[in-house]
Amino acid sequence: MNTVLLLFAHPRYEQSRVNRALLSALHHENHLSIHDLYERYPDFNIDAAHERNLLLAHSIVVWHYPFYMYSAPAMIKQWIDVVLEHGWAHGEGGCNMAGKIAFHTLTTGGAREGYRRDGCNRYRLGELLAPFEQTARLCNMTYLPPFAVQGTYRLQDTDLQAAARLYQRLLQRLSRGAF
Repeated sequence: MNTVLLLFAHPRYEQSRVNRALLSALHHENHLSIHDLYERYPDFNIDAAHERNLLLAHSIVVWHYPFYMYSAPAMIKQWIDVVLEHGWAHGEGGCNMAGKIAFHTLTTGGAREGYRRDGCNRYRLGELLAPFEQTARLCNMTYLPPFAVQGTYRLQDTDLQAAARLYQRLLQRLSRGAF
């Protein structure tokens, strides 16, 4: 069974009913480690050795965060820069991430229709994530499309429950090797 490392980064988690719903559906999954980066590193001083040990112990990496201003919160970028260094994750001798699976779980306030060429954001979500995709590919990881919950301001509780169940099933399937 594949193990999943969910790298969660939400600077205002207590105010996010959507992310609370998504994570609450996962607390009983024994193939999954939820790692809250803002809780662990409030000073942004990331322990690269600790993070690398976590990565070595898991075969699937999920970057889970709210999509703010067309990118990830600063903690995700800091984590990538500190942990996925040349010589460890990529480049000469950097093969520790090779073969692992990576993808994003995102929440957006904007609706799905806004993330297309003729939408108000002018770009598809995948296009806006291109630097992250390239980072995964540089590290010889298998990059999967994002799991996105969009239009979060308009979601009803039943919508949140359905998204949480879908997320839970996705992670269960990936852990069983069905991708």
